[in-house]
Amino acid sequence: MTDFVAALFVAFGVVFVAELGDKTQLLALDFGARFSLRTVAIGLALGYGLANIVATIVGGVLGAALPDRPIQIIGGAVFLGFAALALRRATSDTPDDEEADGHADEVRGTTTLSVIASIAGLIAVAEMGDKTQIATATLASQSSPVGVWIGATLGAASSGMVGAIAGNMIGHRISGRALQFTSAALFALFGVTMLAGWF
Repeated sequence: MTDFVAALFVAFGVVFVAELGDKTQLLALDFGARFSLRTVAIGLALGYGLANIVATIVGGVLGAALPDRPIQIIGGAVFLGFAALALRRATSDTPDDEEADGHADEVRGTTTLSVIASIAGLIAVAEMGDKTQIATATLASQSSPVGVWIGATLGAASSGMVGAIAGNMIGHRISGRALQFTSAALFALFGVTMLAGWF
């Protein structure tokens, strides 16, 4: 039990600090500007949980790090695809059907569940091969894998929520079209940097 608790707290601290200013925290800021904090929190928890369970299994069972380069290439391509979709939405002549506060979870036929799934998927892809996933795998190979998984997921989700709250605070001051352009730019930036191997 002591190993479990220690692993949980160490993983939480390491991952929380490592995620500050990371690409996924910037993505969370974007999500927080466009969707309700509850929806973003669920999506972040699922995405980080999925990425961290992969790291925990690799670290806890195999004791090795993920092969990060192929995952970075796939992740980069996914981000460029999302950038193209966001740019298409931003340049479309159809006005947004967002609520007045700019935080509707049903935007242009998008349901809350599909928003949660999109957030979770993007976060999970962005985390694959990331420094925090490698740190999680390393910690899991040295102590309680379950404690590391819980701590790393809570740490990453908490750090992501800092970005989401900041996005939520400024989101209503920015037009929907500007948010779409910002999303497209962020997705393109992360896609290029992942393809180039800088992340």
